[in-house]
Amino acid sequence: MIQLKNVSRIYDKEGQRQVSALDEVNISIVKGEFVAIIGASGSGKSTMMNIMGLLDRPSEGAYYLENKEVNELSDGKLAEIRNKKIGFVFQSFNLLPKTSAIENVELPLIYSDRKETKGLAVEALKKVGLGERLSHKPNELSGGEQQRVAIARALVNEPEIIFADEPTGNLDSKSGTEVMKLFKQLNTEGKTLVLITHDNEIAAEAKRVIRILDGKIVEDTLN
Repeated sequence: MIQLKNVSRIYDKEGQRQVSALDEVNISIVKGEFVAIIGASGSGKSTMMNIMGLLDRPSEGAYYLENKEVNELSDGKLAEIRNKKIGFVFQSFNLLPKTSAIENVELPLIYSDRKETKGLAVEALKKVGLGERLSHKPNELSGGEQQRVAIARALVNEPEIIFADEPTGNLDSKSGTEVMKLFKQLNTEGKTLVLITHDNEIAAEAKRVIRILDGKIVEDTLN
């Protein structure tokens, strides 16, 4: 489903030398895998996620999504693929503060070409256990509940792949455990999950762990 071939990402910083965030990375992720990519801050793990999630492009090498090279696609086409095939969950939740849970979850549907979207947001919130919190705004929800709203938003377009960037980073241990349990359930149902983390305990919840250091993959193991 996901294949990076000799992918490098180099940033030009004004007045400074070039910075290599990824260095000739090769990786393949098959449909239905639950993969954790682990590394310290600045290791390149978020850059890798941004490329795999079509938020950034490689400087060198090729990215294949479902056996199709996507490097040269237009920004509009990449946005269309993201909307249909990919869901994102972030550490900071990224919810609109003055908007209810259901309205936050409905946002991706605005850009969808689905003919029928009625009820999808409600079903997504029910799936994450928030069927009774539809009208609550973020400040009326706990951190764990806010992250579950974010997960529902990632699910509402029924994507095949979910990228989660430090999804438990702002949560207490109990809420973090609940979120990881939800991710495991989604994987059991067939979703491909790519989890970005710096936490060994969180990474251990995945079925496969890829360790990255200074932009290079240094370890790739099955749990």
